Amino acid sequence: MNQGKYVFAQISFFLPQRVFDRIVANYKGNYKIRHFSCWNQMMCMMFGQLSNRDSLSDLALTINAHSAKFYHLGFGKGISKPNLAKTNEKRDWHIYQEYAYHLIAVARKLCLATHNESGFSFSNAVYAFDSTTIDLCLSVFCWATFRRAKGAVKLHTQYDVRTSIPVFIDVSAASVHDVNAMDRINYEPGSFYVFDRGYLDFERLYFIHQCKSFFVIRAKNNLKFERKYSMAVDKTKGVRCDQIGLLKGFYSLKGYPENIRRIKFYDEEQKRTFVFLTNNLDLKPEEIAAIYKHRWKIELFFKWIKQHLKITAFWGRTENAVKTQVYIAIITYTLIAIIKQKLDSAYSTYEILQILGTSLLDKTPINQLLQKKNNQDVKELLYNQLKIF
Repeated sequence: MNQGKYVFAQISFFLPQRVFDRIVANYKGNYKIRHFSCWNQMMCMMFGQLSNRDSLSDLALTINAHSAKFYHLGFGKGISKPNLAKTNEKRDWHIYQEYAYHLIAVARKLCLATHNESGFSFSNAVYAFDSTTIDLCLSVFCWATFRRAKGAVKLHTQYDVRTSIPVFIDVSAASVHDVNAMDRINYEPGSFYVFDRGYLDFERLYFIHQCKSFFVIRAKNNLKFERKYSMAVDKTKGVRCDQIGLLKGFYSLKGYPENIRRIKFYDEEQKRTFVFLTNNLDLKPEEIAAIYKHRWKIELFFKWIKQHLKITAFWGRTENAVKTQVYIAIITYTLIAIIKQKLDSAYSTYEILQILGTSLLDKTPINQLLQKKNNQDVKELLYNQLKIF
C-alpha cells in the first residue's frame, strides 16, 4: 500500500479526506479556488508543523525546494509566501476546528479501545480544564489584548485524562477571564470535571451540578463554609476531614444553594494541605484527591505542544491566521496519536514526532519506521571472532 510513497504522503493517508471535503463544502472554503485548495493549505501547514519550520518564509522556501514532489505530497501546483499568508488570513478557521474535533473523536475511540484501565474505581470520563497563555506583540497582534503594553492569547482546553487527547480547544484574547470558557463546555452526565481554584464560580459550578455531572475544584483560602456533619476519615491516607455543608455568604449561597462537600487532604510528597470542593457525595475522599492530582496531565500537555509544535510563533498576524495555525497543530497532534494507536507503536508521541519530522521525504514504509528495535538483539558480523575466551 505504501510502496514508493513518501513518508509525508503515508501520514496523510490516515486523514479521512472525504470528511474534510464535506466540511469544506459546508463552509464554501474552495469557492472560486482553482489551484491552492483548503486541503493543499492544510498539507503545507502540517508539513511545517512536522518539520518544525520557524517562519512562513522558512516553510515556503523548504517546500519550494521540492517542487517536483508537490503532487505526491499533496501541496498542489504552486506555493508562494504571499499566497500562503493570504489563505491563512482569509479562509475560515472553523473548517480546521471542525475537522480537528472529528479527528479527536476518532483518536479517543481508538485510545479507549486499547487502554481501558483508568486507575479509578469508576468508568466515568475525567476531564481536566485549564488554559495557557501565549505572549504576543501587541503592536503586531492588535486584536490580542491583554495588558496595556502587552498582547497575548489564551488556549482554553478540556483534556481527557484517560486518553491524553484534548476534547475542547478555544482560542481567545488573554483579556478574557478563564471562567467565561466554562460556558462553552458541553457537560456530560456522570463525567468528572477538574478545575483549579481560578475557576471557582459557584453559579457555574451549580450549573454543572444541574447537568448531572461532577466537579472537583480547589477551594480558595477565604472560603466561608458552614459544616452540617462530618464523615469518618482515615488520616493515614492523608485525609484530614470530609464534611458536608452549605456555603456562607449571600452571593455564594445564591449561586450554589445546595449541599456541597469539602475535603481537606495533606499531600505527603509536596508537604502541602489542599482543600477540595465537590458535588460527588459517594466516592472516597482519597479518590477525590487522586482525581484532582491527575490535573497535572493538562500542564504536561501544554508544555509538550509549546515545545514540539508551532503554536508560540505564528505565521500570520490576523486572528483568523492564528486560530488556523492552532487548530492545524491540534490536527497534527491528534493524527500522531491515531497513527500510534493504529500501528500499535511502542514509541511515545514525542518519539514518533521526532522520527516522522526527520523522515518526511523518505520512502521507507511508516510501519517499519515506527517499529521499535531491540538493540540488544543486534549481533555484530562474525561475532564469534570477537570472543577472547
